[in-house]
Amino acid sequence: MVTNYIPIFLVLLAASIFGAAVVFSSRIFGPLRPNKVKIMPYESGKDPIGTTNERISIKYYLVAMLFIVFDIEVIYVYPWAVEFKKLFAQYGLFAFVPMFIFLVVLELGFVYIFMKGGLRWD
Repeated sequence: MVTNYIPIFLVLLAASIFGAAVVFSSRIFGPLRPNKVKIMPYESGKDPIGTTNERISIKYYLVAMLFIVFDIEVIYVYPWAVEFKKLFAQYGLFAFVPMFIFLVVLELGFVYIFMKGGLRWD
């Protein structure tokens, strides 16, 4: 039984060795000439303003959470909607109720973001 997985382990081992070789070969063979400009943090070609210890606004995280919630919704709802007629014909109401529960739980994320003011663009 374990012998069936030997090719998978060999591919994983080869991929790991190749990845490590690429990373370490660039460090060994590449030029290492640090200067003031190269070690500065990159901020879209502009000089950085402030320090890295500044607090980030909660709106940044709320927008990120909104994006993730929307992505999850699209990934699961779109294929379900495409096949809904077949699912409903085969399973009846059991094709609708689990997705309805999923959407209700997902909408709680939208309500949270709305209540925290994530949809107000000041």
